[in-house]
Formats: sequence, structure tokens, C-alpha cells
Amino acid sequence: MSKLLLVEDEPAVRMGLRLSLSKAGHQVLEAATSSEGWDKLAGADLLILDWMLPDEPGVRLLERLRRDGRYEGLPVLMLTARAGEADRVEGLSRGADDYLTKPFSTPELVARVQALLRRVGKSGRLERGGLALDLERHQAFLDGLSLELTRREFDLLSFLARHPGRVYTREELLERVWGQEFLGTARTVDQHVAQLRDKLHEDPKNPRFLETLRGVGYRFRE
Repeated sequence: MSKLLLVEDEPAVRMGLRLSLSKAGHQVLEAATSSEGWDKLAGADLLILDWMLPDEPGVRLLERLRRDGRYEGLPVLMLTARAGEADRVEGLSRGADDYLTKPFSTPELVARVQALLRRVGKSGRLERGGLALDLERHQAFLDGLSLELTRREFDLLSFLARHPGRVYTREELLERVWGQEFLGTARTVDQHVAQLRDKLHEDPKNPRFLETLRGVGYRFRE
């Protein structure tokens, strides 16, 4: 049974979603505000987060948890009445994994929740085209063979693998993987990517996993 946290200030919406998600076999925790949601994050397998909350916008909570090492990999489904493309892009760029515009179909929401949970199961195992990562034991396998990665190499690889297709600048990776207090430079990221490519037996010109976007940064191939 997966534990879901639903942060939504409309009681009727919360009740309807809780009933549908519970029927689908999930345990649902509820919160009506951003601060209440933050206090209930521990142990959640997925967060369903409304954009408009009474104490602060949901994207503020999203940004805060993405900066916190405990929650940076937590799947997040954003709910919002903001239907514009710019708003969808903003939500995804702030760290949301998926996005639903109100009014939405409850069966679609349940299906999207199931899809997000499959991406990173409760076991903490992540698989991407021959690459398998055990997020709890910090172990990596390529085509069934164990990879000897340093802790930071594993953290960088798993962070990118959790967000396939999304481009991150070197500065963003330093903040998300090394932390705001780290005093290294963009060169630190380049060195770790080079080390990972060597261990993954990748050709930088035709990478299997880690792509370089010149002048921008890196991304994990979808």
C-alpha cells in the first residue's frame, strides 16, 4: 500500500479524491495548507499538491522540498486551475513530475498517480533502459553488472535518472546534488559526469544515458 499526501484546501475535492484513491488501494493523508503539508511529508510515497493554498502557493512548498535532500526524489503531481501553457511550464520547471488542470477526471488522476508510483516504486528501485538503481542501498547496476560508484556519483546519476528528459544547468546540479553550502564550481559537475560516463562505458558523442547540451547543461535521456 502506497502512502499519498494530498495537499488541497477545498474539503469537497479532498474528500472525493481520498475516497477514489483509497478505493484504488492507497493510504491517503490530507492537509489543507502548505505548512500542514510540510509537517506530514515524512514517509509519503507521492505528493498531490494544489497550486493555490491559503498560506502560500503550492509551488513554494514544491521548491522547498526539492531543495531538501529528504524529498528531492518524491514524485509530485500538481493540481491547478491555471490552464495556460506558461503556468504548466512553470510548475514543471519548479520540480513537478506531472500536472493536472481543474476540472479533471478523477480516474485520470488515479491513473497518473499509479504511473508516477511505478517510476519509483516503494522498494526504491529505479530502472532506466538497462540501468538499475537501488535508491535505498545506493547500489547501481548496468545490464545486470554492478557499478562501483562513489556516493556523489551515485547521487548525481540517480538525480538525473529520476528526471529523464529535463535539462539541468551545472549550477542547478551543484545546488540539488551537492547542496547550497558546497563551495565547488561548475567544473566539479563536469568532472563527475566524465567519471560516470567512463564507468557507464559511454561515448560522449553518442551517449546512452547522459547527454550534454552545449552552453546549457546535462540531462538523462528519455
